[in-house]
Amino acid sequence: MHDDRGLVEARLKRVLDERVRPAVYPESVPLEVAVWNAPGEPVPVEEGLAAPVTPVAVGEMWGPPWGTSWFRVSGTVPEEWAGKSVEALLDLGFDENMPGFQCEGLVYRPDGTPVKGLNPRNQWVRIGAPVDGGEEVLLHIEAASNPVLLDYHPFVPTRLGDIETSHRDPLYRLTRMDLAVFDETVWRLVIDLEVLGELMAELPVDSGRRWDILRAVDRALDALDLQDVNGTAQAARSELTEVLSSPAEPSAHRISAVGHAHIDSAWLWPLRETVRKVARTTSNMTALLEDEPEFIFSMSQAQQWAWIKEHRPEVWAKVVKAVSDGRFVPAGGMWVEADTNMPGSEAMARQFVHGKRFFIDEFDVENDEAWLPDTFGFAAGLPQIIKAAGSKWLLTQKISWSQTNKFPHHTFQWEGIDGTRIFTHFPPVDTYNCAMKGSEIAHAAKNFKDKGVARHSLAPTGWGDGGGGTTREMIAKAARLRDLEGSAQVVWETPAEFFAKAEAEYQNPPVWVGELYLELHRATLTSQAKTKQGNRRSEHLLREAELWSATAAVRVPEFAYPYDELDRIWKTVLLHQFHDILPGSSIAWVHREAEKTYAAVAAELTGLIEQAQRALAGEGTRTLVFNATPHTRHGVAAGGAEVATDEGPAELSDRPGGGFVLANGRLRVEIDGRGLVVSAYDLIAGRESIAPGHPANLLQMHPDFPNMWDAWDVDAFYRNTVTDLVETDEVTAGDGPSVRVVRSFGSSKATQTLTLAPGAARLDILTEVDWHETEKFLKLAFPLDVHAERYASETQFGHFYRATHTNTSWEAAKFEACNHRFVHLEEPGWGVALVTDSTYGHDVTRTVRPEDSGTTTTLRVSLLRAPRFPDPETDQGPHRFRHALVPGATIGDAVREGYVVNLPERTLPGAGPVAPLAEVDNDAVVVTAVKLADDGSGDVVVRFHEACGGRARATLTPGFPTASVTTTDLLERPLGEPEATSGPVELSLRPFELRTLRFTRA
Repeated sequence: MHDDRGLVEARLKRVLDERVRPAVYPESVPLEVAVWNAPGEPVPVEEGLAAPVTPVAVGEMWGPPWGTSWFRVSGTVPEEWAGKSVEALLDLGFDENMPGFQCEGLVYRPDGTPVKGLNPRNQWVRIGAPVDGGEEVLLHIEAASNPVLLDYHPFVPTRLGDIETSHRDPLYRLTRMDLAVFDETVWRLVIDLEVLGELMAELPVDSGRRWDILRAVDRALDALDLQDVNGTAQAARSELTEVLSSPAEPSAHRISAVGHAHIDSAWLWPLRETVRKVARTTSNMTALLEDEPEFIFSMSQAQQWAWIKEHRPEVWAKVVKAVSDGRFVPAGGMWVEADTNMPGSEAMARQFVHGKRFFIDEFDVENDEAWLPDTFGFAAGLPQIIKAAGSKWLLTQKISWSQTNKFPHHTFQWEGIDGTRIFTHFPPVDTYNCAMKGSEIAHAAKNFKDKGVARHSLAPTGWGDGGGGTTREMIAKAARLRDLEGSAQVVWETPAEFFAKAEAEYQNPPVWVGELYLELHRATLTSQAKTKQGNRRSEHLLREAELWSATAAVRVPEFAYPYDELDRIWKTVLLHQFHDILPGSSIAWVHREAEKTYAAVAAELTGLIEQAQRALAGEGTRTLVFNATPHTRHGVAAGGAEVATDEGPAELSDRPGGGFVLANGRLRVEIDGRGLVVSAYDLIAGRESIAPGHPANLLQMHPDFPNMWDAWDVDAFYRNTVTDLVETDEVTAGDGPSVRVVRSFGSSKATQTLTLAPGAARLDILTEVDWHETEKFLKLAFPLDVHAERYASETQFGHFYRATHTNTSWEAAKFEACNHRFVHLEEPGWGVALVTDSTYGHDVTRTVRPEDSGTTTTLRVSLLRAPRFPDPETDQGPHRFRHALVPGATIGDAVREGYVVNLPERTLPGAGPVAPLAEVDNDAVVVTAVKLADDGSGDVVVRFHEACGGRARATLTPGFPTASVTTTDLLERPLGEPEATSGPVELSLRPFELRTLRFTRA
């Protein structure tokens, strides 16, 4: 037989495009359209429905950037359409390649009942199936004219990312507003031909199955009269029955399809628009669930559920019913799909606390899975947090984006820093927006790394990022793929059903130890510095507010613990840890609002802290120092208040040859005439920190223009070019034992204050930058005389080691990594730490000095970037960073000094000392939270972990009368029976073990 594959395949494409798809709607009549353009921000539904409208015609422009227009469409179903299925086709000016990224709409009935959302892949509204003829149609559309920011030529700088800088010209042309007959037979023929055509393209050319499909398609096209597609569609379908009913091979890969709409809580749209995106998507999904009995839809992010409940009660009612039916499934058990690299220990824990509690309280549903398909890498402390929250599974597909190394597993056990293992799945379909295309299904089966020992994978199915969700076309394709020869088998299942099957079939999966590092989007550790500083500051203020409020509530009878305020503020901070807000990859509008939000959060928390401290201090004239760190500080116990002790002198003197010398009996620091640190000598150990001939506190600037993803990425080639900023405007003595250094460079200026406090083992460095560069990367370098093959970075509830060398491609790819409060390098017996109050990105490299064969290990912290997309003014303006160099530091010292730099002392006049609410006698055991239980019982909750990476024994002494103590999970639920206690509790902890104790007060 002659090879006519190309001929038949080309025929199929043209017939589908030009004859069959257009015949889905064979008849149509126009609707009358009128519009009201809201003058500002979106209005309540009832206001939009009642607003006066003016006529508008198809073809007219509408909608300035970020505007809202309320369309009213009306018409009458023709009498001659009686008995036919009729739909309204409402095209606002859509580009089918932009679902979630351009204009959208939500259709309402005149009584305010939501019908469904409109987007480029979902433009229809059912009027009747069938209709009687003569029905009056009246619909309202709340249409959002969101601008396209990530266009066909992506990453182009634009001012449209903020309503304050956008133009007011209309963006979209009203394209179609019709009533149309829907021919379901033709629509089903389209699905048949698409499924078979896509499957055929994935099969080997020499496969008999491919040729069977080709011949059947050829016969179907022969049976189709192109001048009467509607009259002959069923005949064409009949020719396909046999190839569509041939069952899958027994060894076929099995895919659990989960209806999904990954909705970024903010990204290329502001938070307020996400509220509406969620309403549109959930309206679509509840409508689809009513039509499709096998369909399952799952939605994560409790914050988005809360938005529907608060802002769209009419949509919420439909969601609640669908959940009660078991087919609209809460997923993930987190407040948002957060970044997991940068959030601190308690914040990461609270993501699960607030997310899981919402679903439990609203639906009595507890999630066993963490659902994070799009998060930019996963910190090594996360497995223990997932388990401590009562969950046991993790799903993500983002690691498939890594540029250098291909991850070796799709289903595996992920082991964290403490030894906790979490059953983890990476969907081999390699997308969280699966559309049930043949290429996607085939890729999932071929790509699956665990063949031979496992055969199940998951496919999150539906349009995402900007929402939209699953479509009826996807469901129809999945139905044909349920048991089809040549394809993986597809079935709709909940995440829990998938994980149960996957875990049961794979009894001994491989283990991956340590972080799940994404070899991409490394610059998200630095972009939008003010957002990152707001997060770090908020986390520590929340620690203080809970600690002092709990202490006051226990000690001062009339003091009321601020349950509601803390709950609300935590949720605000958790929202802003979403994986496009905290990473700095959202539009200018998002970060402008975040800065204001963080300022309001700081003001409110500071007020709560001061209120509690005033209640604790009482009336008096003694200067009390409140210590919120987990370690004794200046003689003040952790979590207590007392008059601080004097730490002795610190001196500033001139340095021979220029510059200054700072000394305090523990450190001697030399700063040369360029304002660079040329010596940081540990007087106790008799050891120099700074590598000879390589000054520290060196600001370095690189060009920074990645190949893609401007705010997200820094590519390795940025290091090829560097400018050392050594020229100074002034180097002068500052106030007290400090040196002030001012540098001008480019269009920017940096002012640094280097201070050696009395008795301190650290050199404090305050760096203030007025930043006005474009596409540049600013680093602060510390070349250290340390020979180390690995170094430690703080992560949630501990620290994680990375290599200083690049022996393998896996190590070389980690050229920018994350830290929390410290980075620590160590030789046996001596180490050095750098601590920070707000920066997260860093790099560590090593070289060997030819003059003495010594090793220089250079630690550089990342300060600022200046990408132009999606915010063309990223990081422009003034910034303030605090770092401290700690020579001679152990890991324990690094932990302590990290807290010191992030939790400044607070002073207040008062009557006398304030005893801690909970004391621990081992500095390796770090208390991360002291609070009252969330249930309002008045119980005291203390959370702590082993912080140095070793075994630890300690005694925890409550500073109040107790009746019992219970070990709990993160949600403060008992993990065992309460134990009677009226005093200290003995602790024994494994390396990095996290534990939560709940004390009932006597």
